[in-house]
Amino acid sequence: MYAAASLRASRFALPSTRTFSTTPRASFAKMQIIGRLAAEPETQTTKNGREYVRYAVGTDDGPRVNRQTSWYKVTCFDEGPRRDFLLNLPKGTLIHVDTNATMATFEDESGKKHTRLNLLQRSIEVLSRPRRQEGEGESEVEEATLSE
Repeated sequence: MYAAASLRASRFALPSTRTFSTTPRASFAKMQIIGRLAAEPETQTTKNGREYVRYAVGTDDGPRVNRQTSWYKVTCFDEGPRRDFLLNLPKGTLIHVDTNATMATFEDESGKKHTRLNLLQRSIEVLSRPRRQEGEGESEVEEATLSE
């Protein structure tokens, strides 16, 4: 009887280390978004002079008659061909974005505190291109993936 109780207790005990890794647990937040580009991605520059790409992704939720759209602003510091690929995506492109998510608190000019969700792109996958307007040809579906 004692052996059965001991076995049950050990089965529910938390391991001291993770079975797939010897490193300590680290906390982090990730967010995956599947939605359409609100506009073509744009380059911006930080206060330190580093260029980055910024874009907005829209997602829809709810029934068709009362659909709500949520907008997410994503930042990407990729350079070279990966940056060029992102800058050439047209408005309306359906994408899957994997991001690191952090919350930032800041004060505006009037001294009021605000909290903002910062999303830093880890990878992006194009699920489909937007339908072309009349006279531009047929609609096109392409797949491409960019990862860290």
